[in-house]
Amino acid sequence: MKVTKITNAEFTAMVQAAANKLNKNTDFINSLNVFPVPDGDTGTNMSLSLASGYKYVNKDTSSDVGDLAGSLAKGLLMGARGNSGVILSQIFRGFSKSTAGKASLSAQDLSDAFVAGTETAYKSVMKPTEGTILTVVRMAAQAGKKAAATTNDVIAVMDAIFNNSKTALQKTPDLLPVLKQVGVVDSGGQGLVFVLEAFDDVLNGRDEAQKDSYQPNDAEMTEMIDAAHHQSVQSKLNPDDIVYGYCTQIMVRIGKGKEVDRKFDYQTFYDYLAKLGDSLLVVNDEDIVKVHVHTEHPGKVLAWGQEFGDLATVKVDNMRLQQETIIEGDEDEGESSDAATPIEKAENLNTQQPISDTAIISVSSGKGLNELFNSLGVNYIVNGGQTMNPSTEDIANAIKNTHAKQAIILPNNKNIFLAAEQAAQVVDIPTVIVHSKTISQGITAMLGYNPEDSLTDNQKAMEDNLPTVKSGQVTTAIRDSNIDGLQIKKGQYMGIADGTIKTVDNDLVATAISMVKTMLDDDSEAITIIWGDGADEKLADQVQKGITDIDNDLEVEVHEGDQPVYPFLISVE
Repeated sequence: MKVTKITNAEFTAMVQAAANKLNKNTDFINSLNVFPVPDGDTGTNMSLSLASGYKYVNKDTSSDVGDLAGSLAKGLLMGARGNSGVILSQIFRGFSKSTAGKASLSAQDLSDAFVAGTETAYKSVMKPTEGTILTVVRMAAQAGKKAAATTNDVIAVMDAIFNNSKTALQKTPDLLPVLKQVGVVDSGGQGLVFVLEAFDDVLNGRDEAQKDSYQPNDAEMTEMIDAAHHQSVQSKLNPDDIVYGYCTQIMVRIGKGKEVDRKFDYQTFYDYLAKLGDSLLVVNDEDIVKVHVHTEHPGKVLAWGQEFGDLATVKVDNMRLQQETIIEGDEDEGESSDAATPIEKAENLNTQQPISDTAIISVSSGKGLNELFNSLGVNYIVNGGQTMNPSTEDIANAIKNTHAKQAIILPNNKNIFLAAEQAAQVVDIPTVIVHSKTISQGITAMLGYNPEDSLTDNQKAMEDNLPTVKSGQVTTAIRDSNIDGLQIKKGQYMGIADGTIKTVDNDLVATAISMVKTMLDDDSEAITIIWGDGADEKLADQVQKGITDIDNDLEVEVHEGDQPVYPFLISVE
């Protein structure tokens, strides 16, 4: 079969299939994380990013592929999470620029689009590293260019692009030694291969591409609901400006109940709900369908669900009422809405810190950490970090809703740098990034902030503070591994200092103390211990005692952070 052009219908199907492919393979991509830590999130980031891209494409009624590619790029940009999601968005940003104004794509157009996507992706990274997703897209585009020189068949060009992406992926361990050491291929590259495979499946008419439309899994839906809700309920937002005031969630047991008079069809079910509001998410399998939507008519949502089955769960929140509580700055959790999400509670907390000309926005997860940042002068918390990187849109919305004249962002995670930088480009006020790689660096950076200084002077002073702190993290290994000569067994504790696994032990306290020993030098003066999930105050006190036993002159502080994934975050200054 020979095909000489890609139409709007085919392009939409390609994006839909790619979103579905990433969703199904999220856990596998996550498992390719070099370190055996429970925060491998490349698959999650790429899946959520492309889900946002597909959402924009699905809403675009244009018949021109160029317009749809523009919508894909826009959706990917706003939904981009983590470095892998941002680079994926840049690939399709270049793709969209190359295809702008084209009603359909020829074989040469397709090839040119991937070449342009490669160029844009490389330019978006300050120091491009081979052996990553960049290598995969570059080698894939080269193969497509070579094929387009000899044929006008878009299938042949897409075949070449996909097949060479697989070849490039297998070469990533040879280009990036740490991948070879651990025995994995690059996770971002693997995600891109799945995207290109889905494109190829659609053009070749393979069965894999004809399966059900994109559906996020439960974990993704929870995160997407948080993000969607976050966009509608934000500190400083006037409740009257919320267009759809009721956050409505239902779970329907398909085919059960007395009111059933319809056979479930996903598109029919989805299309009706789409007319009732926004922030719509619909997830189903053979037995149940889950719905999240912001609407003015929650009763209609419930009634619609009952036409297909009985209501297993129902949850309706008045977002305007929640927002009134946030604005009032009520810190008493007993008086706040029971339906308040962790994001809202964090932002409610931070309304006590007035926002003046300069807003300081920090990415953080955990009530204790949020309080700590707030006490240091942070005005606004974006909920996220390890395992849950905020999107470009999340960060951009945070900047906009401060209503400040300028902003400073503390990512506190190097995997959030690119999303923060993209957010800074799409907002209307001057915004700078302080490139804090860890929570500890973010805290130390705040010590360099002076409200009387200019934006650029503060950025420099805060970044100058970053090298003065050493960051340690203790977490649990999720698989057996061998890194830098350390034999690691699943379930053991690992002490990671500034990105390097320093110690492994079966005992949490012993691991933390041993890690700190590797971080100390003659200039060390102060230690900060922040305990979170998997630890408690008693264990933190044991770590504190172990550290003072090493050197009684060290000043040791202990804080409750409530952070996920890492029982202990420990800094040495």
